[in-house]
Amino acid sequence: MASDQNGSIAPEYQNTPILDGIDSPRDLKRLNVEELKALAQEIRNKIIATAAANGGHLAPHLGVVDLTIALHYVFETETDMLVWDVGHQCYAHKLLTGRRDQLPNIRKKGGPSGYPKRSESLYDVFGVGHSSTSISAALGMAVARSLTEQDGRAIAVIGDGALTAGMAFEALSHAGHLNKDLIVILNDNNMSISPNVGALSAYLNKIITGGLYSRARGDMQTFMERMLPQQLTKAAERLEHSVKGFLLPGQMFEALGLRYLGPLDGHDMDTLVDCLSNLKRGHGPVFLHVVTKKGKGYSYAEDDPLTYHGVQAFDIETGKFQASTGATVPTFTNVFADALIEAAKKDSRVVAITAAMPTGTGLNKFEKEFPDRCFDVGICEQHAVTFGAGLATQGLKPVCAIYSTFLQRGYDQLIHDVCLQNLPVVFAIDRAGAVGEDSPTQQGAFDLSFLRLVPGIKVCAPRDDMDLAAMVHWALAESGPSAIRYARSKAPTIGAKDGRDILHGEILREGTDAVLLAIGPVIATCLAVAESLARDGYSICVADARWIKPLDGALLDKLRGTPLITVEENTLPGGFGAGVIEYYADHGGLDDLRIRRLGFPDRYIDHATREEQLTEIGLDFDSIAAAVRELVGQRIPQSVS
Repeated sequence: MASDQNGSIAPEYQNTPILDGIDSPRDLKRLNVEELKALAQEIRNKIIATAAANGGHLAPHLGVVDLTIALHYVFETETDMLVWDVGHQCYAHKLLTGRRDQLPNIRKKGGPSGYPKRSESLYDVFGVGHSSTSISAALGMAVARSLTEQDGRAIAVIGDGALTAGMAFEALSHAGHLNKDLIVILNDNNMSISPNVGALSAYLNKIITGGLYSRARGDMQTFMERMLPQQLTKAAERLEHSVKGFLLPGQMFEALGLRYLGPLDGHDMDTLVDCLSNLKRGHGPVFLHVVTKKGKGYSYAEDDPLTYHGVQAFDIETGKFQASTGATVPTFTNVFADALIEAAKKDSRVVAITAAMPTGTGLNKFEKEFPDRCFDVGICEQHAVTFGAGLATQGLKPVCAIYSTFLQRGYDQLIHDVCLQNLPVVFAIDRAGAVGEDSPTQQGAFDLSFLRLVPGIKVCAPRDDMDLAAMVHWALAESGPSAIRYARSKAPTIGAKDGRDILHGEILREGTDAVLLAIGPVIATCLAVAESLARDGYSICVADARWIKPLDGALLDKLRGTPLITVEENTLPGGFGAGVIEYYADHGGLDDLRIRRLGFPDRYIDHATREEQLTEIGLDFDSIAAAVRELVGQRIPQSVS
């Protein structure tokens, strides 16, 4: 029931109306296991068709379909709490929990989120987006149910990548200590399982989860304690652990206090249902290792799960992505990568660090050029930052390329391990500002605010490709910490008025009625607004601040006394505009300051396209123009000769 040789959807069950009859997990209970297998292919077909039309995550959703069906089939997920990690595997879950007809609009404005979201469904028991949170959340739920004497098992599904984070192991250690009813399922799609090993593993785990192993272990323990001296009992325990370690993997999890079971074939529905049914009757913390194939059911995604992890719209039959139209303009990410490679060719001390995002940050290009100088530390942002600090103490020039939203996870390390010691670590902050169709967990809305308050760090934002390339070279020459934040967008060449001096802000267009003082790529929109308003009689100055910390005081002094509108892709509380107000409060000019700040409001922004999000927060052309008119008042259009 996989796709055929050329990648098209397998036809066996395309017309089977099983999914149309599933409005909640309760409807699964009337199916037999063979019908569950047919349903799995139908769900895969639906996911493939949705991703082909809308783009978004694909391969991870396909890999976990069978496991998702089995979980909802075996457990009572209205009371049993199913917690997903990250959320890149939740499409099958959404299809089975009453959102079948909404899936075509997933990740679109007003449609379902691409991630589990508590306000969306009672089956989404915990909202996610950042990795490695599922075990902590599920353990909290298990403890709460125990304290309040409520029914319901807590089940965390975590991927092998997410398991690399320290938070996951902190939660596992605590779970073993508390000894509550918790099931942790490792969705491992990074390794294959051979038929012999898989069959033996399935057989052993059917016995173990059926209770025979636990009863035998308990009976033998009791017998030894009654009949043998204490020394022999300890020796027997050591023998038991040695034998078990030989027969079964996962001793690390056993040492943490969880009973390890697996690995199981995550696409064997019979085995999944049998083992989960037996686990449902057990107690205490359990770690179930399930091996899946990323992209299962679509040959192109199976062969290249990295490319098909997150996709743009594509043709199902050929697997080819839709070609982009118009002139090719590099992204900020690509410009950063090329500039870093250029710098590394000139200086062997330049090294790069990513936290499991080499492709997203562009460092995959750097790694090809300098494999020994590029470090992927896994989903461990805290470690990435302090690792960079350690490199810097020895004279290297580390560049930590991390998405804005994920740098939040390394904030303590940024303050204490880098900035307090004034170490020359460069933070290349990608995805700063509006990020598009992903959930509010992914928005890069806070980095300017949380970086501004840290002593010692310098923070800048490029408006175009040339600014970013120059800022990379500048940052690598600094003797202390620095941060460059840039958007998930194209990086056109906006140009410069008086030469490109990135150490200062720049007035790009003169004007006397008001000033649009902006940072980042929104500068291009501000220039277009000023040009358009000039035809209506407005004289609007456009200035690129470039610097958030420290602010360019000389530029702000020049702008003193003119009505001012600050524009930023960052939350307004504590952001760039707030810093401008603080500057005038400290240096004079606040009493007669007329200012309006445009940026992210003090709330979370839902998924939509990046353009729709910019409109929602008032950073599109029309909104900025309206803000100017409101601040300045109406102007009489100039006569046209």
